[in-house]
Amino acid sequence: MTEIRNVAIIAHVDHGKTTLVDKIIYAAQANDAKRSQDNNDLILDSNDLEKERGITILSKNVSVNYKGTKINIIDTPGHADFGGEVERVLSMADGVILLVDAFEGAMPQTRFVLSKALGIGLKPIVVVNKVDKENCRPDEVHEEVFDLMFNLEATEDQLDFPTLYGSSKNGWMSHDWKDETDNLEPLLDTILETIPAPEKKEGVLRMKITSLDFSSFTGRIAIGRIHQGSIKVGQSLGLTKSDGTVQRVRIKELHIFEGLGKRSVEQVECGDICAVTGIESFDIGDTITDFDNPEPMERVGVDEPTMNMLFTINNSPFFGKEGKFVTSRHLRDRLMKETEKNLALKVQSTDSEDKFLVYGRGVLHLSVLIETMRREGYELQVGQPQVIYKDVDGQKHEPIEHLVIDVPEEVSGKAIELVTKRKGEMTIMQPKGDVQHLEFNIPARGLIGLRNQILTATAGEAVMTHRFSGYEPFKGEIPERLNGSLVSMETGSGTAYSIDKLQDRGVFFVDPGDELYIGQVIGEHSRSNDLAVNVQKGKQLTNMRKSGTDAGMKIAPAKKFSLEEALEYINKDEYVEVTPLSLRMRKINFKA
Repeated sequence: MTEIRNVAIIAHVDHGKTTLVDKIIYAAQANDAKRSQDNNDLILDSNDLEKERGITILSKNVSVNYKGTKINIIDTPGHADFGGEVERVLSMADGVILLVDAFEGAMPQTRFVLSKALGIGLKPIVVVNKVDKENCRPDEVHEEVFDLMFNLEATEDQLDFPTLYGSSKNGWMSHDWKDETDNLEPLLDTILETIPAPEKKEGVLRMKITSLDFSSFTGRIAIGRIHQGSIKVGQSLGLTKSDGTVQRVRIKELHIFEGLGKRSVEQVECGDICAVTGIESFDIGDTITDFDNPEPMERVGVDEPTMNMLFTINNSPFFGKEGKFVTSRHLRDRLMKETEKNLALKVQSTDSEDKFLVYGRGVLHLSVLIETMRREGYELQVGQPQVIYKDVDGQKHEPIEHLVIDVPEEVSGKAIELVTKRKGEMTIMQPKGDVQHLEFNIPARGLIGLRNQILTATAGEAVMTHRFSGYEPFKGEIPERLNGSLVSMETGSGTAYSIDKLQDRGVFFVDPGDELYIGQVIGEHSRSNDLAVNVQKGKQLTNMRKSGTDAGMKIAPAKKFSLEEALEYINKDEYVEVTPLSLRMRKINFKA
């Protein structure tokens, strides 16, 4: 039996986790890695959305063999909105590699994922990454991480962590950042020395399902770690459900992770991570154990959602033109399917058959679901994000976020003003290189639409991150969007002539020639009220037209929104219409 090490990689968004895992795979010369290296792609970020956004959304399992030891590596998301993924997969690991940027240091999500790992007693290895960057400060960052662990009440053993320095991108690690090596061996050696081998427990099989995969040939695949006993192909076992019942199941196939793929095996021993086929009706958190004397494991606890949105079918005049799934049955089935694997998501029916309240961790968490659905061919409409309030001892409490903004010094005043208007309280202000580092506690509803305003005020130079910190008493009213909407009062394509004449009324979101319908939000009014406008009207032609009269038309480029920006922009009486090819904003009830 080969030695095993189970290690998860945790870090803030964009600190280089996935790049490091890729380089470890190259270093161990796993199959298929060479092909992807030639393409300069990140092997693990295989989902289209992950590639486009440059973030990890779904946790992944790979394994490498090094010096006769099998190292199972779990790549986790860094964004707090995908915390449901992090919480459940950490239970598969015996230790973590905490990756920290040598310039940015410990960031909000670093704290979030580290607190989860320390809380379940995992042994950390700290990697200070990107030491080849300008203005980097590896020694200060090392001190910051120690202070952070101390504040998170790490044990003596956890505080005695090894630290490595290096560059994932360039594929090297070292115990001293001034001493550049040409490989990752120091890190792989440290994993073998520091991360404990899983305990070999004899007895009744206990395997907690913490992840799932899907194959069109074999159906749903349960992924988890064996905490006790061993599992064999063909075995008849029990599956313990959340309500305490035990269901009889038979194991059809077993796979262990090897390199980037899986290898079929007859038996898996205690401590390894494996994929099981043949069990159809499982949920994440269920335990595979003996049917006659079951020993269920504690289910995965996931933080509560902090935000909800109304999802409804698309009933705009343009419905069904682009999507193939447009009915309420399609929408309900797809949302229910998502709750099976997305633990932090909850779906609630409303008094209407075609409307569903979807609860999630934040705007990004919910927008990734919406974006995935539109790419699958769904059409839907989504309402304004609403935060979830709680009643504590008769007092209204709301979710508070810890917000960090790094911004050039000369525009830091504008950023502070915008955050404080939304009831944000500044806790830290300090220079970090040539940028100002600002930290605030701000109500979650104050974050809706804030990113757009801050990027506009700072000419796109601000870097914003936030994480949920807890519930606090209601902070009072927050000013909403000040400007009203320009709404189309006719159906048809917009003309350059009309848009040009109406430019002094506000900013347009549509270009001449775009197909529009009655009630569609086509721009932002320069005043606070909504204004219905006719942009379909063409120029009246007469036999007295002069040549060259249209030459002076200068139309400003239309303002375009991403999905998240549109969700944060809309008012309470507006929907975002999402179809496979288009994003439109519209009034819910518009009387022309």
